[in-house]
Amino acid sequence: MNPTIPHGLDHIVHAVRDVDAAADFYVRAGFMLGGRNRHPWGTHNRIVQLKNCYIEILEVAEPEKIVPHGPRFFSFGAFHRDFVAHREGFSMLLLNSRDAVQDARAFEAAGIGSFDVFDFAREGKRPDGSTVKLAFSLAFAAEPNSPDVRFAVCQHRFPENFWNPAFQTHANGAQRVPGVVMIASDPSRHRDFLKAYTGATEVVSNAAGVTAHTENGDVEILEPSAASDLFGSHVKTGGEGMTLSAVRFSVADLARIEALYRQNGLAVRRHAERLIVPPEEAFGATLVFEPAKVG
Repeated sequence: MNPTIPHGLDHIVHAVRDVDAAADFYVRAGFMLGGRNRHPWGTHNRIVQLKNCYIEILEVAEPEKIVPHGPRFFSFGAFHRDFVAHREGFSMLLLNSRDAVQDARAFEAAGIGSFDVFDFAREGKRPDGSTVKLAFSLAFAAEPNSPDVRFAVCQHRFPENFWNPAFQTHANGAQRVPGVVMIASDPSRHRDFLKAYTGATEVVSNAAGVTAHTENGDVEILEPSAASDLFGSHVKTGGEGMTLSAVRFSVADLARIEALYRQNGLAVRRHAERLIVPPEEAFGATLVFEPAKVG
């Protein structure tokens, strides 16, 4: 069995029905966004880039271009078409990869994926408007009991053309994503999957749930009451599987963000030294802002 290479956060897909409306929300929430990008399989996106990962705001804009799932082929477009048919929100978690081919083999050996590596390329634009080449290799993983979230790792072929500090300065002061939060009725049932997917040497379990501490942020699976304590509102699950509920952002000044959001008419609540933007405001997602750790 090939061991899985440890991973860290790379990006989170926020699936919506109207990418422009969602982009307007993110702008009012104090984030800088890139322009609209188009995929040949019918999805369009806009990117919010942080120092350690990014949010991919995604719309199924050209459903006629979507290809179906096939043997050893995961259709990114088909999954998101079906996802937004019944909900909006965080739909997919992607960790970083140094070798997508090796990761795909490791996922298959661990019984969490039997998909071929998916390679694609597109043009990107720098802040000055010049174009650069971008290319990615994805290795997918799945947990059969969790149909509302999918998983992958992403190898950037030209990372120097993608990551750019000019895109990482946000009016709300957001700097990094210290972690993402999934919810499940029984997190312990998903512990083995989390360990195999992240490649973490250790997955920590406690009464609240299970956590993989990666090189680039935490991946948590919380049970509903623990998530309710974190968000300051009632959280329930839609079944036995995992859902990708929230992204945590580290910021320098909570009061500054709170004032910005009230000025921009966004619903936000302060809870336990955090600011929470609820899913009814954030297109089905929960955004959690917390003070950046010093040192």
